[in-house]
Amino acid sequence: MKPETLTTQERIQYELRELYLACGYRPYKVGKFEDYDLYMRNKKFLASEQVLTFSDTNGKLKALKPDVTLSIIKNVKDDGRVQKLCYTETVYRVPRNAYGFREIMQTGLECIGRVDDYAAGEVLMLAARSLQKISERYVLDVSDVGVLSGVLAEEPIGDADCARLLSLVGEKNQHGLTAACAEMGVSQRTTQRLLDLVCACGPLGETLSRVESLDLPQTSREALAGLGRMRDQLAAYGIGNVNLDFSVVNDMDYYNGLVFRGFVEGIPSGILAGGRYDNLLARMGKHGEAIGFAVYLDQLERYMEAKPAYETEALVLYDAATDPLDIVRVTESLRARGISFRVQREEEPCPNCREVVRLAKEANT
Repeated sequence: MKPETLTTQERIQYELRELYLACGYRPYKVGKFEDYDLYMRNKKFLASEQVLTFSDTNGKLKALKPDVTLSIIKNVKDDGRVQKLCYTETVYRVPRNAYGFREIMQTGLECIGRVDDYAAGEVLMLAARSLQKISERYVLDVSDVGVLSGVLAEEPIGDADCARLLSLVGEKNQHGLTAACAEMGVSQRTTQRLLDLVCACGPLGETLSRVESLDLPQTSREALAGLGRMRDQLAAYGIGNVNLDFSVVNDMDYYNGLVFRGFVEGIPSGILAGGRYDNLLARMGKHGEAIGFAVYLDQLERYMEAKPAYETEALVLYDAATDPLDIVRVTESLRARGISFRVQREEEPCPNCREVVRLAKEANT
């Protein structure tokens, strides 16, 4: 297939696969559906709690997969080895701020087993270069849930209150955050720490330096040290366009450590999301650590697909009197020259083509 005949989604899908393969990630294929119970046990991990279900012939409730990571964790071998896997799969879910289920094509990777600083930095690098394959005008926002959890751990509040505060941090809602802290009896010191982190947003290096000067607990500082090591590793890779933004938060029941989200110019919502999910691995009875991300390829078709100048390069028209052998001779000549073509009768509507070849009775007499 010619490169110019590929859609944006197909081209990016191919380039991302080559990028991941070059770093030792091997292709992994999962089925279209799983036991419904898998998703019900992990609803909070899903982007949407709505799941398409059906009854199997044995009466067991199945679901079309709304997520790839859960299926990979369920099926990957728990043998202590590091598994580096990449995939391109269709998931079935209701996108945020939308109605109705959609087929969503995504590609991504997972590193499962032992995730040290090098492995985490490699995944971040691949996330940034994935965005770069889509557009040079990209931004990768990174955070670490350990910074926020270290601050919240100093307050005697429950999981529901922590989740509410994290949601307000994710919205960068300073007024709502202040009011919620007062309502929960959170100390002024913790409230100010949270507000300081909400306001800390910008290029990774300089923003991290500002945050390191804040009054933060030791556990938060340990997480900041990890972000510092990621900053240094990304610099060694020559990666730019990386911001520190503590509004990038995820559920701490599932995620721990590094979390990140990617954006490209021209697409209004995030096109890449990922993070460290050791907690999810443990919840599913597996040992070790895990980090990964997904790129939502459906966004490319919706916002970036350019309409081709021509549907085909040549249009071959004929009428009822045209000898079919004449059509074959012309089309084989076009094929030999590498020209794409469409053949249709004269009375049919003409599509947009660069060249029109008419074969009529008069031309053959």
